[in-house]
Amino acid sequence: VILEESGGGLVQPGGSLRLSCASSLSVFDFGALDWYRQVPGKQRELVATIFRNGSTNYADSVQGRFTISRDAPNYTVNLQMSRLKPGDTAVYYCHVIWGVARNDYWGRGTQVTVSS
Repeated sequence: VILEESGGGLVQPGGSLRLSCASSLSVFDFGALDWYRQVPGKQRELVATIFRNGSTNYADSVQGRFTISRDAPNYTVNLQMSRLKPGDTAVYYCHVIWGVARNDYWGRGTQVTVSS
């Protein structure tokens, strides 16, 4: 499985960004696809999950501001981020667990910086 994130950048507080995770497999091949984020010196944090049935979960810190969605024909999962805060600054990664051995697969990440 190959995952590739895009869409990161520099944005002012209160602004919006949309991240995309392009997968080498159909998004319906996965039981779930997650977005994580990480800042230097801290553990990777789960931000949002979309399940095969379309249900979603969000971290409390992003609930109501972030939306995860699928673009199935393009093998892509998006993360729409609104009302961004400096505390959202991190490298954002997409993640899946796949295969009989249930291996973890990660993208290389995309940097999001929220600053004035």
